[in-house]
This record gives sequence, C-alpha cells and structure tokens, in this order.
Amino acid sequence: MEKMEHSHVQVRGLKLHVAQIGTGPKVVLFLHGFPEIWYSWRHQMVAVSNAGFRAVAFDCRGYGLSEQPSEPEKANFHDLVDDTEALLDSLGIDKVHLVAKDFGTMTAFMLAVNHPERVLSVVTLGVPFLVPGPAGVQFDLLPKGFYALRWAEPGRAEADFGRFDVKTVVRKIYILFCRSELQVAGDDEEIMDLVDPLTPLPPWFTEDDLGVYATLYENSGFGFALQVPYRCLQLDHGVTDPKVTAPSLLIMGEKDYFMKFPGMEEYVREGIVKQFMPNLDISFMPEGNHFVQEQFPEHVNELIISFLNKNCST
Repeated sequence: MEKMEHSHVQVRGLKLHVAQIGTGPKVVLFLHGFPEIWYSWRHQMVAVSNAGFRAVAFDCRGYGLSEQPSEPEKANFHDLVDDTEALLDSLGIDKVHLVAKDFGTMTAFMLAVNHPERVLSVVTLGVPFLVPGPAGVQFDLLPKGFYALRWAEPGRAEADFGRFDVKTVVRKIYILFCRSELQVAGDDEEIMDLVDPLTPLPPWFTEDDLGVYATLYENSGFGFALQVPYRCLQLDHGVTDPKVTAPSLLIMGEKDYFMKFPGMEEYVREGIVKQFMPNLDISFMPEGNHFVQEQFPEHVNELIISFLNKNCST
C-alpha cells in the first residue's frame, strides 16, 4: 500500500479523493459500493498494477474523503456517472476498463450504456446487469422490513445508525452483508438490531481494516450514502436501450445475499442477463459472499487479470 498515490481532483465543482497505483496507457477504474470506499479495492489495485495496468479508484462524491455536494437530497446515479466521465477527462484517460461492485455496478452499467466509446470492458462483482429505476430491482416483491426499503425512508436509517458510533455501524453492516440471507427486520426492530454486538468480524476483515473504513465514514457521514443508492434506486434514470456490448465478466459469490432477490437466481444462472450483456462471462465462487474481493482476493485478482489480459486492446 505504500506505493498508493493519493490526491484530490476537481470534478464538476467538487474535490474527489482519488487513489492510484501503477502507470501506463492500460487503465482500470474501480467503482465502490456501500458500505465501501476506495480502500475496498486495495487488494485488486495492487494486483492489477503488478500486472502492468494503471489502477485508479476514487471515493464517490459525498463518501470518504471526497467533498459533499451542496444539495445531497437531490442526488442520483446521473451524478455518479457524470462524475466518473469527468474524472476520466481530468486524468487524461480516454478509454478504461471498469471494475465495480454493489451499487457501483449501476454506475458502470450506465456509463457503458451511455458512453460505450469510453468503456473497453466491464467486470462486476455481486450484482448482474441492473439499472436504477422501475425496471431494476422488484422492490414490491421484497419484505417491507428489508434493509434497502427501510433505508429508503427519510430519517429512519439516520435514527437507527445514530444510536451507535460510526465504527459500530460499519462493523454491523459488514457482518450483516456477509450473510447469505436477505436482511429483514421485524416490525418492532431496526436493521442494526439484526446483528448481535458480540458477533466477531469475518476473518478476512481485520480491526485495522475496520478502522480505515470508520475513519473515512467519520469524515463523510452516511447522509449521501443513504441518498445514493437507497433513496434514488426507484427513480427512472431514463435508460432507454439497456444493453452493454463491451466484453464483460460477472463474478458472483454463490452465498451472496443478492442471489436471494426475487428472480435473481434464474436471471443469472439461466443466462437471462445475457440479453442485456451479450458478451458476458459468468464466474461463480461457491463460498463467496457479498464481499468476494476482500474475502478471496487472490482468486478474484486472478479472474480479473485473466479477463483483462484477454480483452486488453488498449
């Protein structure tokens, strides 16, 4: 990690925190999800840089060490897509390989759909092709106590999280999202109540790692993270031709709770997703959970680098 370079880059009126390692014309841009941050890609960034690529990751606006927008309650995925494209311009990067997970995949998909000339390939972890809006996740089929529905309610997650310090909130979310079942609270409980405070961290996520996450979220808070993704997921973002033609790879943990979303197992395993990504390869990891890039970094690194080398024309 000592070779990682950090800077702030002016992007659409905000200073975004950017981490980079490696040099050269072959660029891989990493897009994080929640409760993650640039640091979530630490293992992959070092690996792809050692394989001859320039690795770039940034904290989304409102996350970590990046600045907050003036009106976060109006933000949506268009802001993240526009930020990503503008960041590429600021860094002098014309075309890029995208690696994304969790809600970062939606930014990657929208960028690949709307600006295919800039996207050489797409690797996503944990989430198959989906775009935000009514045609995406079928929220009406999910239990009313499901975490994403709870967090979409203005003020509810703020009150829930506010009972604990930031480190405890991140700890609970990491433990919760490691599970293979959907996270559903009862009528008389909140999402944070689903995790026993004595539950240990997973063995691949250290107290030091937790400390890094806590420090970054102590800086940014959770406000913007609740707006994007959770409070704009059902907003129609105007994607009229949802198809990604770039070479693509989906890395899916078979114990990822996302596989329990209504219709998701069929969508992925029966290849329905390839209607939207015709050049998609799918790699299943039998013991993988929602954090496969941290849980099994060496295996994930091998999959990513092999895919990049196979599809690296630039």
